[in-house]
Amino acid sequence: QVQLVESGGGLVQAGGSRRLSCVASGSIFTINGMGWYRQAPGNQRELVARFSSGGSTNYADSVKGRFTISRDNAKKTVYLQMNSLKPEDTAVYFCNADILTIQGVRRAYWGQGTQVTVSS
Repeated sequence: QVQLVESGGGLVQAGGSRRLSCVASGSIFTINGMGWYRQAPGNQRELVARFSSGGSTNYADSVKGRFTISRDNAKKTVYLQMNSLKPEDTAVYFCNADILTIQGVRRAYWGQGTQVTVSS
């Protein structure tokens, strides 16, 4: 009964900013890793940014210096602040989390995705 819900997607002009949010809920014991992936039509799904189980961050080279991942552990929420957006950032953005449930099951969970469209 774990669910990830993303929000914050939409249409933005090139050079603009947008912030995505992802809230995890359900019978969660621990979140071992959490982050953001994206997929454009015809492309492979790629890592954008994530927190490892140890709390370190990892960014794709294409977004370093422009995107920032943050989290609120008490709210079980992860954010992605996107600045200086480019048309090539256009994609469906997915939240992902590696979760151990109270029932003892550990696996990766995915949100439904939120569309980000950057106009040129």
